[in-house]
Amino acid sequence: MQKIEPIISDRFYHIYNRGINGENLFTEEDNYLHFLRLYDKYIHPIADTYAWVLMPNHFHLLVRIKENVAYRYSNADRSNDAVRFDNMKWETIDLSACETPDSVRTPDPKRHFAHLFNAYTKAFNKRHARHGALFERPFKRKLITDEHYLRQVVIYPVKSF
Repeated sequence: MQKIEPIISDRFYHIYNRGINGENLFTEEDNYLHFLRLYDKYIHPIADTYAWVLMPNHFHLLVRIKENVAYRYSNADRSNDAVRFDNMKWETIDLSACETPDSVRTPDPKRHFAHLFNAYTKAFNKRHARHGALFERPFKRKLITDEHYLRQVVIYPVKSF
């Protein structure tokens, strides 16, 4: 069984995946836009994005996982306004600005990516009257440790067109 590496803050990663059995992930313009909206909701709070490309059956992302971030809201905030909480629970704040850093929860990047892929799959399946998995599992992630590989990831979008 393949060992799944943890995703560590303040590191650069090449995140990539493809559709199950080579199936297309994006079949129309709205699919790309919806994926990017979900990406903004789930990934932007925990990672800086430096390059990305979405192809019909796969994608590549170059991200740096943010350091010193914590969730802005806790589960206690859910009781005030559950609907609003569900829309905002992914927001993060700078941990150094926190008055009580010991009482906050820090994000798990794997969880954020899983929510992105699950939310997108759910919408895609509904739109295209299908069911089941859309993405291969687990999603691929490679820690970028050298400049040569970094350059390769950055030029994927250019080479793809």
